[in-house]
Amino acid sequence: MTTRTIFIFRRLELVKTRMKFLVCIAMVFLLATKLSIAREVNVVIDCPMTPPAWALLERELLRANTQACLEFFNRYFDQRGYLLCVERWGGDDGPDDAIENLTDWPILHALGAPDVILDSYKKAWEGHLRQYTQARTVEVPFARDGMYYKEFHVMFDWLHIGEGLTVFNLQGLSDPYDDRFQKRVRRYAGLYMNEDLQAPNYDPKHKIIRSLFNGSRGPLLRKATALDWAGDPIEVAGRFKLNHGEQSYQEMLEDFKDYTDILGDHPQNLSATTLALNAYMLAHEPRFRTWLLDYVDAWVQRTIDNGGIIPTNIGPDGAIGGACGGKWYGGVYGWGFSVVIPQTGQIAHRNNHYLGLTGFGNALLLTGSQRYVDVWRQMIEKINANQRVVDGQVLYPHMYGDQGWYNYSLEPYSHGALEVYYWSMDRQDLKRLPKDGWIGFLEGNNPQYPVQALQNDFAQIRARTLGMSQDPTTPDTRLSDDPLRYNPATVRTLVELMLGGLPPGNRGGPLHCRLRYFDPENRRAGIPEDVGALVERLTNDAVTVLLVNMNQVKQRTVVVQAGAYAEHQFVSVGWDKQAVPINQSSFKVRLLPGTGSRMTLTLRRYANQPSLLFPWDRE
Repeated sequence: MTTRTIFIFRRLELVKTRMKFLVCIAMVFLLATKLSIAREVNVVIDCPMTPPAWALLERELLRANTQACLEFFNRYFDQRGYLLCVERWGGDDGPDDAIENLTDWPILHALGAPDVILDSYKKAWEGHLRQYTQARTVEVPFARDGMYYKEFHVMFDWLHIGEGLTVFNLQGLSDPYDDRFQKRVRRYAGLYMNEDLQAPNYDPKHKIIRSLFNGSRGPLLRKATALDWAGDPIEVAGRFKLNHGEQSYQEMLEDFKDYTDILGDHPQNLSATTLALNAYMLAHEPRFRTWLLDYVDAWVQRTIDNGGIIPTNIGPDGAIGGACGGKWYGGVYGWGFSVVIPQTGQIAHRNNHYLGLTGFGNALLLTGSQRYVDVWRQMIEKINANQRVVDGQVLYPHMYGDQGWYNYSLEPYSHGALEVYYWSMDRQDLKRLPKDGWIGFLEGNNPQYPVQALQNDFAQIRARTLGMSQDPTTPDTRLSDDPLRYNPATVRTLVELMLGGLPPGNRGGPLHCRLRYFDPENRRAGIPEDVGALVERLTNDAVTVLLVNMNQVKQRTVVVQAGAYAEHQFVSVGWDKQAVPINQSSFKVRLLPGTGSRMTLTLRRYANQPSLLFPWDRE
């Protein structure tokens, strides 16, 4: 064989190899295209529908909320985002109340309100961080260099820290890509994972947060004083009207005189797990998930070890009741924490163990394991099993002290009953819930409920706006919690009816819902303009939702997502005698002008790891 022949042969082989490579590339491209097409489910709704009353009310309620909220913001916040008030530290009023004034604003935007709502609450968040970093105490020792440090509470209890994070913890629903949000949520979570040497809040050996008071300067490892809770002395009479009715600073101190036993862990510290949840949902970094589950699992085991009742004090050595003489019910905000109101002499029962439910729900979001729900359900049953019959009436306990169960009433203990049913979808759990209202509507009762409930929300907005206009306070006679009563954001009914969800409230917890909506044309969270949504039924593996486009000229496209954080997985969608498989966490619905349809979505709950990414960024 000549050299030329060999050369030609090798060239032919090279050409064949290249051709095979190009064919393979083409096949991969075609396969990828095919998979992409298969993955993109597009539902087209072309059935004419006159806009229902509930849909018109939803859209108008979003508009009314927006108008009232902007009026509120312009009255109580300045151009820096500072709250116009007297800055103080304390359990009555403080940094947490300043931003708590905007409770539900993140939910309002995530539902579909204009971007001005997002811009406003972000401005207030930045403003209040600067405002309360600069604000200092004179006598309260741990806040003399600033009430915030590293943009976080220096140290306080999670009843108040949670209120102060109500806005921030939900920002990820609408704006998870904000660089400052991402850096902060990781830093905040790190405060409870001992990633900050100045904040040794967590004991990894005993899996406890070491004190009821904790934060960016670490835990308070001594008994608290009334001063720690009440804040620096202030003039009261004639200047401020305190929400707890105190007439003097001395009465403020007396109100907190029994708030001393804070050493060790308490269920309310489980609220800190929302920080780790948010951090994990950014990029699924394993350390955040591991810490969260380790901490919640420790509380699950403590509850089991304590006979099924969650204890309210875990000592520094990890022992139940270890900082309260072995009393599992001891400590501030414990099962036995009943105090005297100095102004009236009446007894107030201030057990807030139920705040720990947030942590159980966060663990469920990450694992889908019903054991977190089972523990709380069994606790409800065990507490109510201690019922008494007095004069023919069945009474149920709500507190526990040295003499056993007390504070009996006609109402059964029910903290967490709604969450237990919603998270389990076990029909047996319905027995603890009322048969009317939203749950009754989902059960097929009172088809007029959506219209009635939405109409009532307008009355609330009107009342709060009127109160705001008649507010006699000025910036120098206003405490940070004074405007709370006038915050017009009214979203509970919208969350229930549009999302099939539980309103998060003001404790800094995440959103639990069956559906969320995104606007693909404007690349934002929230239901597109002119679109209404009504969740009519929820079961363990399905949701029925009615979608309608009220615009008679333009079509609208909405992305429907399974769960607040895509934690659920759609299996199929059925509408107008059609059905298609989905097998993904979101899909598009194109609504032609003036159309609507009832859709049945089958799904697998808690099938995915939750994520803050928008649907088009998860693919």
